[in-house]
Amino acid sequence: MAVKRKTGKPETPLAEPIETQGVEVIGETSNGLSSAVEGEYTAEQLTVLKGLEAVRRRPAMYIGDTGARGLHHLFIEVLDNSVDEALAGHCDHIDVILHKDQSVSVIDNGRGIPVDIHPEEKRPGVEVVMTTLHAGGKFGGGGYRVSGGLHGVGVSVVNALSEWLEVTVARDGHLHHQRYERGAPVAPLKKLKPTTKRGTTVRFLADRQIFGDYRYDPNFFIKRLRELAYLNPNVTFTFTDELNDKPKQTFKFSKGIAQLVEELNATKDPIHKVVYFRNAREETEVEVALQYHTGYQETLLSYANNIHTVEGGTHLSGFKTALTRVINQYARKAGLLKDKDANFTGDDVLEGLTAVIAVKLLHPQFEGQTKTKLGNLEVQGLVNSIVGEAFSEYLERNPSVARKIIEKALTAQRAREAARRAAELVKRQSALDNASLPGKLADCTERDPSKCELFLVEGDSAGGSAKMGRDRRFQAVLPLRGKILNVEKARLDKALENEEIRALITALGTGISLNANGNPSSGESDSRFDISKLRYHRIVVMTDADVDGEHIRTLLLTFFFRYMRPLIENGHVYIAQPPLFRVRAGKDEQYYAKDEQELEEILKKIKKKNVQVTRFKGLGEMNAEDLADTTMDPEKRVIVQVQLEDAMEAERIFSVLMGDKVEPRRKFIEEHAKETTDIDWHC
Repeated sequence: MAVKRKTGKPETPLAEPIETQGVEVIGETSNGLSSAVEGEYTAEQLTVLKGLEAVRRRPAMYIGDTGARGLHHLFIEVLDNSVDEALAGHCDHIDVILHKDQSVSVIDNGRGIPVDIHPEEKRPGVEVVMTTLHAGGKFGGGGYRVSGGLHGVGVSVVNALSEWLEVTVARDGHLHHQRYERGAPVAPLKKLKPTTKRGTTVRFLADRQIFGDYRYDPNFFIKRLRELAYLNPNVTFTFTDELNDKPKQTFKFSKGIAQLVEELNATKDPIHKVVYFRNAREETEVEVALQYHTGYQETLLSYANNIHTVEGGTHLSGFKTALTRVINQYARKAGLLKDKDANFTGDDVLEGLTAVIAVKLLHPQFEGQTKTKLGNLEVQGLVNSIVGEAFSEYLERNPSVARKIIEKALTAQRAREAARRAAELVKRQSALDNASLPGKLADCTERDPSKCELFLVEGDSAGGSAKMGRDRRFQAVLPLRGKILNVEKARLDKALENEEIRALITALGTGISLNANGNPSSGESDSRFDISKLRYHRIVVMTDADVDGEHIRTLLLTFFFRYMRPLIENGHVYIAQPPLFRVRAGKDEQYYAKDEQELEEILKKIKKKNVQVTRFKGLGEMNAEDLADTTMDPEKRVIVQVQLEDAMEAERIFSVLMGDKVEPRRKFIEEHAKETTDIDWHC
């Protein structure tokens, strides 16, 4: 989880700019309405974009945007081609280099892109692939049976959006090379010296005309290569960061996704060894690794053809259905569930489970180019059947483990029922009129949630200053007393006994999710959490800049991440950045410094004798005017938005920092203590 700096006027909630994103204004009439040029509408007025011109004119249609996400997507598209060679069994080594000039190389030892002349295009195959949309071996021509890059636009789009791209192919006993500039070949494909090697090297420099003055994030490369190494245990991946002078890193995990589950549970207390099984049916391969631990959080990661399906899909639904059915059947057969007892729900059997589900299939159907959800209906039944048979057999062969899993589900069932009653009570309270809102909440007068802000402040003293310094039209303040319960170490039924948590849920108005990943685990809508009922679209955590304040902030973020994750995913959670120092020079000049470094810069700048420096020990020591000027006024403040960039990494770090085990936390702090700053920190 990361935070992103937000400053100045864009934060003003009462400003309502006209939505123009994605709208091209062609012209305006005298009354302010747009109109087409007068005259007839004929065929000669139609514009036809040929070749890769459409990509350069509308890049967002192909890569999502032209910001950091789209920039890094270029790397993914090139990498996918090499990984597809690995999926086809022709590649076992992939190297990635981030060069000093910010060009990127992806090198594999696969078969090499074909260099012979295409029978229809009358050009070398590699040139066709690099310059033609929807050209490749993934459309039934026999080049690939299973692939992640299915649309055939990947590398040609990268070529179109690059200042230059060079491809070197080792194939048929020779090296072959061609260079392109903004998608167009500079010269014909050249046949170079003989070689006994094979494979493809693609090196490209993203076009600054498209992406501006960019800089790659090496961590993005590392995370994706590490992920792929777990999913492809027979392939060695390397990453060399020449840009930052870092040594080469190698990623190879011989135990595959079973090793990934082990590492995800490294900070937890597992109750059995990792269960791994793999089977294929109807040309679909299903691979699953799972392990229960003594904690309460579930971690489910799903993949289809190496693509992380962050929104799940039919393969994940099939897995959950099989798991619930098998555990219920075994529990009744073993007499652990009586006739009068209700069946376990999906939530009950998922508590404390870490699982990775990976499928490989011939014709995956993803939702859009982003590939975040698998839609193949036949996969649900296949996964259900394969997982059901394998896990049922495992429980029969391991009765002691089966009993532990069922006892855990029984405990979860009882606790979840208690949590359900408490959550529904809280939601009923928050659904009533304002009289039912927490007494210490100082609400705003505005009733449009999109214009409203809620400040969560530490203690009554800071709450008093915040209430006086706010704009009561659209800013509400909720003081929190002490530290809320650490939900990483407690079930939700215990958390809902905490007065501060209940007040927070009531004030927000959304209700709460009952499972510890903040989203409905059954794949169906959770009526207990409704983000459309959110009363404030900007939730600002405002705590002191000391150890206690940082702890409270982390506890709140842990709660949001575990039980209200959509608030983070939809950009509603922010962190205030109050200053540490106030500097007064004479009678008229006043400055604020966020830290000692900025204080030194201010003191060097003003160079006056009559200077008074005040260090704020907490928000409660700041008067209302200071707090308004520095932390609450949308025209002047600096706040940061919490963003969920990598769910797997966020899961791991929350577990490390807030879990039961001390040693992983100590190790993490020792390794990262020097990296912490007031912004862009990871939690």
